[in-house]
Amino acid sequence: MIDHRLYVLQALAEHGTVTATAEALHLTPSAVSQQLRLLARDVGAELLRPEGRRVSLTPAAHVVLRHADRLRAQWEAARAELAGCETETRGTLRICGVSSALAAFGAPAAARLRETHPLVESLIVEEESAACYRMLLTDESDVALVLPGPDAPPVTDTRFEQRPLLTDRQDLLVPEGHPLARPEGVDLAEAAEESWIVKKSNNDTYPLVMAACTAAGFTPRVAHEVKEWYAVSSFVAEGFGVCLMPRIVPLPRHAVVRVPLLGTSVPARRFVTAVRRGSAAHPLLAAGLSALREVASVGGR
Repeated sequence: MIDHRLYVLQALAEHGTVTATAEALHLTPSAVSQQLRLLARDVGAELLRPEGRRVSLTPAAHVVLRHADRLRAQWEAARAELAGCETETRGTLRICGVSSALAAFGAPAAARLRETHPLVESLIVEEESAACYRMLLTDESDVALVLPGPDAPPVTDTRFEQRPLLTDRQDLLVPEGHPLARPEGVDLAEAAEESWIVKKSNNDTYPLVMAACTAAGFTPRVAHEVKEWYAVSSFVAEGFGVCLMPRIVPLPRHAVVRVPLLGTSVPARRFVTAVRRGSAAHPLLAAGLSALREVASVGGR
């Protein structure tokens, strides 16, 4: 087992404050501070330095963190090897992810696992990508279906193993009868004067919309902040604006049209699977990752 206090130090390095760390780990701030004081005593080095009402990590803390990442990866590899000694794959596979990925990949993969590995149960939780990475680090989830973005760890982050799963092109969603409802497609720049439907906060789609529109030469005017795809398409159907619609998301029965986008840089979401480094060889995770890849290879649904 890895000393839990190392996880606390890692969480502090990620979240920046004792209070935020306590919230992420479901602890009290005093419990976080106490565990870090005990860790500093046991390693024989100062780990935190007060800076006003905050704390900063010392050079010694960064040394501990570097070794903690390696220890955690080795522990995950050991767990995977031990699980491989079992004659059958069994247990609960915990999958977290964004809603569209869970619908397109998570549910079908869980159904495949139910057929191919009857001793495996799936537990699926919907969260935004940033929260999914945190759930991996706090051992609340085993596999994450995420969208890399500004708030996501880079692919070089040594705490995770991240693999591409599927590239999901975006279309422009407009009401029936709209001038841009052309089957041959449109350039995104033609939607520069339109109102847009997209939620700005706690939404993995918003950075994609902003980046795509900026690349097309305009800043979208957000008229209504709506997140769930069924609600978004309802607003589009009623003529309140347009939006980008992922290909893997099915259209509800509204009066809307999915219009292909033209040009050399069509916006797309790139789904990846993320697991804790060293854990991918665990039979339970390997079965889940294989099922996800099989589903993605035929386009999700």
